[in-house]
Amino acid sequence: MIKKILECSVRRGPLYKIKNDPRKTKIGTFIEKYSIDEFPQFFNVFLGDMSLVGPRPHQKREVEKYREYHRRLLTIKPGITGMAQVSGRSDLDFENEYKLDLYYIENWSLRLDIQIIFKTMAILSKRRNNNS
Repeated sequence: MIKKILECSVRRGPLYKIKNDPRKTKIGTFIEKYSIDEFPQFFNVFLGDMSLVGPRPHQKREVEKYREYHRRLLTIKPGITGMAQVSGRSDLDFENEYKLDLYYIENWSLRLDIQIIFKTMAILSKRRNNNS
């Protein structure tokens, strides 16, 4: 199954993305298109397991493929939104996503968090069109 996922992935590196995923239902496509699938993560913020802003959490099998220098992303709590999400969402390759998240880690400020949150709201107000 994992081999099939990797063969169909349009991304390279530790993360994968399948365009026009045949496993996705119409309801699932709607939920993802309007980012409704992100709302349950607010419970993780309330529980203290996540932040509003930070590097996106990745699946265990993705983290296992990190190079040593990528592990710096694991030094802070993951976030619901972050630099990569407001700078290209899933269209970024992993290295560019890593660089944006590293920039966030090294340049964190309340002002930067507020900017990212406002950019996220602007992006979410637009319809998502990513054939994934």
